[in-house]
Amino acid sequence: MIELNSIYKSYGTLSVLQGVSLSVGRGEIVAIVGPSGAGKTTLLQIAGSLDRPDSGSVIYDGVDITTLKEKKLAEFRNRNIGFIFQFHELLPEFTALENVAIPGLIAGRPRREVNEEATNLLGLLGLADRLKHRPSELSGGEKQRVAIARALINSPRIVLADEPTGSLDSRNREEIHRIISDLCATRGQTFLIVTHDPTLASIAHRVVSMEDGRISSISHNLP
Repeated sequence: MIELNSIYKSYGTLSVLQGVSLSVGRGEIVAIVGPSGAGKTTLLQIAGSLDRPDSGSVIYDGVDITTLKEKKLAEFRNRNIGFIFQFHELLPEFTALENVAIPGLIAGRPRREVNEEATNLLGLLGLADRLKHRPSELSGGEKQRVAIARALINSPRIVLADEPTGSLDSRNREEIHRIISDLCATRGQTFLIVTHDPTLASIAHRVVSMEDGRISSISHNLP
């Protein structure tokens, strides 16, 4: 479904990615691991169109998104890619329901439809009684579940997650692991995850190890 072909990226004289190629299949969980500075987050940002490669292509179902102009690229990103960040990035002045709904409203979908989908997603993630709570009224694990719901609101082709359990305690980490695994099993959701969490990497179908801007190995986890 997604192909990253011979991706190179430098910032000034610093070479961050050196010819990285990776494919991600529909309904697959792929984890990217490796030491800090290996290029993991840069690769994830390029896969999500948040940054552009110096050379190489990023292809979604035959569409090379590196050739899209900024407006078209923003529209593509909003409709096809969900993001989960380490520190949830929720807007503090909005409720959980409103935070989840925002990408759907940006996509121009009817408010009633978006609110209904946001309510359903929050219920699915065990937050039916937190719809009107603002981020300051939620626990760390609850905030990250709201962020997951927000990533799913437009039924994206893929969810890109950058250290989604990095700021959580062990109990909440386990809950996020279960949610990601369940979403893949029940909804066929595709995930590409950068993580230092070995337990999270263990639920992935494939684990991609990076070092010095290159893929050093790819291993398959048993089903």
